[in-house]
Amino acid sequence: MTTPTVRLCHLYPDLMNIYADRGNIAVFQHRLAWRGVRLEVTEVSLGDALTGEHDLYYLGGGQDRDQDLVADDLQTKAAHLRSAADDGAAQLYVCGGIQLAGHSYVAANGDRLPGTGVLDLETTAGTSRLIGDLVIDAELEGESHRVVGYENHVGRTALGTGCRPLGTVVHGYGNDGASGAEGACRDRVIGTYLHGPLLPKNPWLADIVLRWALDHRYGDEAPALEPLDDHYESAARTVAEKRATLNR
Repeated sequence: MTTPTVRLCHLYPDLMNIYADRGNIAVFQHRLAWRGVRLEVTEVSLGDALTGEHDLYYLGGGQDRDQDLVADDLQTKAAHLRSAADDGAAQLYVCGGIQLAGHSYVAANGDRLPGTGVLDLETTAGTSRLIGDLVIDAELEGESHRVVGYENHVGRTALGTGCRPLGTVVHGYGNDGASGAEGACRDRVIGTYLHGPLLPKNPWLADIVLRWALDHRYGDEAPALEPLDDHYESAARTVAEKRATLNR
């Protein structure tokens, strides 16, 4: 029998990896392997053509100069990403990734970086940095879970009517420090400022993204993701949540 496989496209891993984003890829790989599913990773960077079909796309965070480098190149890939999202592929954008997944990001110096338009949002740099532990109540697939991480961004992100927040801020700042919203979602696309990396402490979120990816590849014949023993992950999430409470 052929081993079930999820095809992941990791965008700009050499540039957009400032917040240990490869840790998120490792979580995907191991949580699949423990269920007998293989993860096939294709790394795509500057000048590389984005071709073929993938079940999951990932873009992490980078410094401003890295985002500058990536933004123009990403325009050559934007149509592919929008089409993949419309086709039901899973996509996860973290920190700087969520800014480039929108329509544009206006930097502190006034420069406008074009985005892919996968998510209906706009981001503008603020005058202060939003930094610290971040805790949200996230809702996906009719389920609500506490999700934790770290945020460090100057961006103020405003959502359009074409997407909704990933969750509601419990501790921290979220998209803009004022609205109480964090992240953005549409179909099987998620953008968030949560990093650290995001997925090791939030296995529920990791498994939702993986289930989407498997559904994209196999449809009704997608292998089930059997429950795993996540007591270590739960303990780490509890510690992060307590730290966020103490630091506010």
